[in-house]
Amino acid sequence: MPRRRIGFWYRFAAVICKPPLVVLIKRDWRGMEHIPAEGGFITAVNHNSHIDPFAYAHFQYNTGRVPRFLAKSGLFKKGFVGAAMRGTGQIPVYRETTDALSAFRAAIGAVERGECVAFYPEGTITRDPDQWPMTGKTGAARVALQTKCPVIPVAQWGANELLPPYAKKLNLLPRKTHQVLAGPPVDLARFYDKEMTPELLKEATEVIMAAITAQLEQIRGEKAPETPYDPRQERIEQRRRTAAQNRQAQPRAEQEKAEQEEGQGT
Repeated sequence: MPRRRIGFWYRFAAVICKPPLVVLIKRDWRGMEHIPAEGGFITAVNHNSHIDPFAYAHFQYNTGRVPRFLAKSGLFKKGFVGAAMRGTGQIPVYRETTDALSAFRAAIGAVERGECVAFYPEGTITRDPDQWPMTGKTGAARVALQTKCPVIPVAQWGANELLPPYAKKLNLLPRKTHQVLAGPPVDLARFYDKEMTPELLKEATEVIMAAITAQLEQIRGEKAPETPYDPRQERIEQRRRTAAQNRQAQPRAEQEKAEQEEGQGT
């Protein structure tokens, strides 16, 4: 939406949030020319800090195309925060409920009205040990293929140095730089007008995540791992390791019990 339609709540949020952001972090923002001047579109952004939604929103706000984020439904019920979330037009996500599809429908509606919807495809702060983007969820791909809207890959780095992933204490000094690099739209044309099977959505999501990762490689000046970190696969491997350890521990426990019983018998 044009800057003149940003609205009261977004401007009010900017008045509150921008001053501390300006004080806490420097800015190195590139790629604003890739943000569409008009029409609906998606931005797909990596997530590595509890602060980066605010830092990224600052970048997006300055383009004149304010984002609508998908956020946990519980945030919309919390007093002033909830009022701000509703007033700025953010989209509630109701996980594992009968309303779970409402966010998907709301995102499509927003794009069709010519707005920007910002997706964190990872769904949560990255758990990759080196803070590269993880495997993504398919929500952004679903909306993109349904609407055929532009998908702008955006990488950011620096908010995670101010507040590392899952940390609770700010690392204020030295002053950090928030780097953002927005790239050209991801080419998803080969996926259009096909049945949106799980395999198709997975492949389209991988293309989107690869584009985000390529932007982050430019920011960091290094190559990402060939295979993105997959938290689901890590959980499976962890269960396997735990089961193996339990199997190894069982014979030892049985042997110790037998030795104890033998000692009692003598």
